[in-house]
Amino acid sequence: MRFSKIFKSIDYILLITVMLILVVGFFVLQSATYNASIKYNMNYVLRQGMWVVVGLIAFFSVLLLDISKLAKYSNYFYILNIVLLLAVLILGEETKGAQAWIPIGPFKLQPAEIVKTLLILGLANFLSSRVGKLNRLRDLFPVFIYVAIPLLLILKQPDLGTGLVYVAIMLGMLLAAGASPALLFSLVAGGIALIVLVIYGHYTWDWWLPLKDYQLMRLIVFVDPMVDPRGWGWNVIQSQIAVGSGGIFGKGWQSGSQTKYDFLPEQWTDFIFSVLAEEFGFIGSVVLLSLFFVLLYRGIKIATKAKDTYGSLVAIGVVSMIAFHVLQNIGMTIGIMPITGIPLPFVSYGGSSLLANMIALGLLMNVYVYHDHVLF
Repeated sequence: MRFSKIFKSIDYILLITVMLILVVGFFVLQSATYNASIKYNMNYVLRQGMWVVVGLIAFFSVLLLDISKLAKYSNYFYILNIVLLLAVLILGEETKGAQAWIPIGPFKLQPAEIVKTLLILGLANFLSSRVGKLNRLRDLFPVFIYVAIPLLLILKQPDLGTGLVYVAIMLGMLLAAGASPALLFSLVAGGIALIVLVIYGHYTWDWWLPLKDYQLMRLIVFVDPMVDPRGWGWNVIQSQIAVGSGGIFGKGWQSGSQTKYDFLPEQWTDFIFSVLAEEFGFIGSVVLLSLFFVLLYRGIKIATKAKDTYGSLVAIGVVSMIAFHVLQNIGMTIGIMPITGIPLPFVSYGGSSLLANMIALGLLMNVYVYHDHVLF
């Protein structure tokens, strides 16, 4: 398809929505990194802008492809996924307790973010032939094994947050492929119960846990942050203070005390929503959430109107990924989800995350363009 025809066929509501989220992100990032930019002599907003340009190039590059023809390359995508994750364990640089980044000149690339899109492409093809045949537990085992291999490599880094994103993508795509909702709910509930039991056994009978100490403490302070208010519970407590102090209209841009005086941890990445809530209040938070709602709504509509199963599953995979990121990130800032270090899509600082989301957006838009459907 010629570029001019693609340009005329794209979903402008979806594109404008994402552009607005990016604009909001730039304003909040400028406020969140004002002191940090002075301290570390680095312009975070400029660097993020550079990644937006790279992301837009990737977005339009993906649009030039007909992803329905990519299904036959799914096995290669899966292999590339594994190779990239292995490369991190061999060549990666450890930062904040995780060996998840590969240094490339002045930048660091986090392959685990990028390969989420490869998982979506590969899993969509893997599930296409299994649609309507996923009603029993044994039917799900091949899917679990397919996802488990890259998932274990991510947990090895360790990166629990991104691992959970993989699980969310799998569950969303399984639902779209016709898996029993009751069965999936039972498995999720059982998994949560097992985690609680194992943590209890760890502290009671010294059971082994495949988690670092800081990951375990994140789960504990999720239940009660006051168990260590000046240590592991500090992050969520300060975040809740910031969100609550914003009130209805907020304190004003660059006027948030929690942000300005560095009470908020990782305020330009993990807790950037806390900055927005403090400075723009309930109104600003609702505006951003509304934009995300439009994005996800358009994504679901694209998935339901896709002309083939593969395109529909790709779209659902992208929607599941973004939805989980939004739910988890915002949830952890207000204390209803455990802290896992997952960024807020198109808002949090981070080149790898932004690039991955722009590629995912390109896949979603690709399904819309090449399936030539009008949504309204």
